[in-house]
Amino acid sequence: APEARRATMFGVGVFLASGSHRAANRCASQAWGRWHWVASSGGPGGWGATSSNPSAASAVGIAGAPTRVFATNARSSETTAARRDAIAGAGVLGASPPPRPTVGAVEHDTALRARESRALPRELLTDTHGRHHSYLRISLTEKCNLRCLYCMPEDGIDLTANDQLMTTDEVVRVAKLFVAAGVNKIRLTGGEPTVRRDLEDIVRRLAALEGLNTIAVTTNGLTLHRRLEALREAGLTHVNISLDTLVPAKFELLTRRKGHDRVMRSIRAAVELGYDPVKVNVVLMRGVNDDEILDFVALTRDAPVNVRFIEYMPFDGNKWETNKVVSYAEARATIERAHPSLRRATLPGEDARSEVGKNFAIDGHEGAVSFVTSMTHNFCGGGNRL
Repeated sequence: APEARRATMFGVGVFLASGSHRAANRCASQAWGRWHWVASSGGPGGWGATSSNPSAASAVGIAGAPTRVFATNARSSETTAARRDAIAGAGVLGASPPPRPTVGAVEHDTALRARESRALPRELLTDTHGRHHSYLRISLTEKCNLRCLYCMPEDGIDLTANDQLMTTDEVVRVAKLFVAAGVNKIRLTGGEPTVRRDLEDIVRRLAALEGLNTIAVTTNGLTLHRRLEALREAGLTHVNISLDTLVPAKFELLTRRKGHDRVMRSIRAAVELGYDPVKVNVVLMRGVNDDEILDFVALTRDAPVNVRFIEYMPFDGNKWETNKVVSYAEARATIERAHPSLRRATLPGEDARSEVGKNFAIDGHEGAVSFVTSMTHNFCGGGNRL
């Protein structure tokens, strides 16, 4: 069916754009060929065998188009067949693989890029519960310049090699595919996204995508103040800064790094540049920073700061320390005792149906307070993010 073909075009396009072909380049080349066949002629009954060689390409009107070819990766030879069989077996690309290319993998050409620009049906990103997924989060890197105790195991993690991460072009191409399918908000995350030198370029190119209304970044703020003005000019619309303590010495204990003053400088810079709200993410931990709840609330009095208290999430890396969880109810009660006017509110630009945080206003405060109840009150029913 045409709908099935469009869905498969979208899925294979994301596969190609994501850089997975670097680990299985022959498989990617086959996917590329089949996608062109479906997009251009539909094949017998919507599918059919195809080839990625130039003569076959001319049959679907793409001969001579400029291409980008990646050299064969010897390390991928063991995984290529398994990936190809898994994709064919799943019925995504069809069961009959085309002849293998002799060198590298053809990623894309001009004709393919033209097709990617076309709008895709809204239903493509609407799930069986009727939720349309209009919000995409893209992790730009696993690297981080902090080592937060609740996030990073003491012995660190194995990082993906740089040549396996998405390039600037690939990030933009993935975004373009999702925007064509109805995504209107993209958040750039990590790791720490500011460790990417091309962050401004990525934001600038995302801002040029028609239909994309929001480009946000979640950052630890350590170096943000040096780049925020350029990011603003590039098109960055929203900022989330993570900060778990207002005490410099405690910051160093929690993150295993110095830099509390730089994070505070980034928050001030975001306010001065007109970001409204400036969201500050605070992971509450019993016996660590639960005594600072009201100090964080004070940040919202005279500035458009939205402090977001996040329930601590135990996992293997932090030894499942469930005793550190400070519940939403407990944190809210602490604030209500000091600020009886605390009341539910909807933040500007937020969709109440899909909001992750429970948002509150306080009389006389320019900013707001929110609670992300990841442990005690699930919010999956209204999820709209990918």
